[in-house]
Amino acid sequence: MEFVGKKLSRRTLVQKAGVAAGAGLLGLSGAEGLFSQASASAQTMAGQPRALALIGDRFHNPDYIRTSFARVFKDLNIPVDYTIEYDKISADLLKNYQLFVILRDGQIFPGGYLGPDSWSEYSANLENAPDAAGGRGGAGGGARGGGGGGGSVMWMTAEQGAAIKDWVNAGNGFYSMHNSSHISLSNKDYHDVMGGAFISHPPLRPFQIRATANKHPITEGITPFMVNDEQHYVTYDKDPKYVILESENIDGLTFRDLGTKAIGGWAYDYGKGRVVFTAAGHTNHVLWAPQYLEIQKRSVKWLLKQI
Repeated sequence: MEFVGKKLSRRTLVQKAGVAAGAGLLGLSGAEGLFSQASASAQTMAGQPRALALIGDRFHNPDYIRTSFARVFKDLNIPVDYTIEYDKISADLLKNYQLFVILRDGQIFPGGYLGPDSWSEYSANLENAPDAAGGRGGAGGGARGGGGGGGSVMWMTAEQGAAIKDWVNAGNGFYSMHNSSHISLSNKDYHDVMGGAFISHPPLRPFQIRATANKHPITEGITPFMVNDEQHYVTYDKDPKYVILESENIDGLTFRDLGTKAIGGWAYDYGKGRVVFTAAGHTNHVLWAPQYLEIQKRSVKWLLKQI
């Protein structure tokens, strides 16, 4: 966007600022709906690994995620493209990348919804009962509900799940973060690659994250740290020796019948590729916690087989 040597009205400046803001948020500035963090020179560096990040959903504004990830990829000097266009994920798109990161859930709301923080109980009291239907995922449910337009549907197709599975098998790195475990509820291939599935979570509250006894380069030297975040509870299908993180509400607060502890992350080889899952990530508070920031950087490096 070139302003030099031009006389611009206040209205024009506002309009151009709006376009720029929209490009950053919606991924309108790059080809195929991608917003790139890398400079032109960085994009052309021969042989350099490149990352794709699918971010943002009803409950997770893509702007905070992009802002948080920027620190990780800038410090590692790894070019990254961001997109919110879940429907564009395909084998053809993934072939351009060596690392794929997802921080978004598995649902969309074709009929709309009341707002990003509207719980099902709240929605039901503001709408007629038939219109207040809907919830997290339609394939297992969860902590939050829908409201507006008939609820949610799951977005990932069988072809997309198979594309991710084949892409990781071929030798690439997949970083599944936070609520992306929710996608596993409706897609068998994605579930198999990711390694587990979303159960639910309590509201934001303090809990501790710590490394397990399973030694791994991602968690070596990491000491227990506190965050104020959603403590996600997930199922896990692989060998327990790959679990590298756990969370615990050290105040003794339980969630449903699941207790105070939850699996917080894992890392394993999948075919010729690698997979990492870390459960925290609902706010910048946790994504920028020094210990967790280090875990994210190491996860990226491990997935790219740099450590």
